[in-house]
Amino acid sequence: MNEQEIMRKAEAGEGLTVEEVLVYQSLVKPVKHVYGKYGTLAKKYLEEHNVDWSIENIPEYLHGVDAAADRMWTAMYEKLSKSDKYRKTGDFMHDLRVQEEMHRVIEEEILNEIVYVD
Repeated sequence: MNEQEIMRKAEAGEGLTVEEVLVYQSLVKPVKHVYGKYGTLAKKYLEEHNVDWSIENIPEYLHGVDAAADRMWTAMYEKLSKSDKYRKTGDFMHDLRVQEEMHRVIEEEILNEIVYVD
């Protein structure tokens, strides 16, 4: 049986023999999607909570979560770093605590608004 016939049978959902499966696997390489921090967290959340969403293209959705989180991080960092509360003073330990607090606030907002949504 030729490769086109095997592909046709696989796409039609017809049964394949072991030999045909091996040929099919050699023809169709699996696509491994790599997500960023927030896409990975969203994927884990969807899996653990069995969220009943009708998302047709999960990889595209998860890459979108990463992109939205990056945009939100940048926007919030620019806004908060102009605030008096998060302005640098020159004292290393104080500035470090302020920076960590700002990162915590941004992280919490991203998780609540983008990642952990039902």
